[in-house]
Amino acid sequence: MPYYVYIMASDARCLYVGCTSNLERRVAQHRLGVFRGFTARYRVTKLVHYEETGDVRVAINRERALKGWVRRRKVALIEATNPAWRDLAQDWGLPPVG
Repeated sequence: MPYYVYIMASDARCLYVGCTSNLERRVAQHRLGVFRGFTARYRVTKLVHYEETGDVRVAINRERALKGWVRRRKVALIEATNPAWRDLAQDWGLPPVG
């Protein structure tokens, strides 16, 4: 079973790091504002980075590590693979952003 560590961003580039076993469902939940709190308040709706692993422990440890990183290090990780900050889930047929 795949597990994902992901980074979501708002239009203003506010960042959120999470972990899930169903990335498509989780991105849709963020877009729909299912989770009250940080991601809904700051409209964190764009998937800008994700990593896949087959081991849940690896995913959880990676999520913890990324959450502990300073912002500039997270930005460097995103920009290494997604320099335009494109929404990686844009073509997945999910609910529209906003």
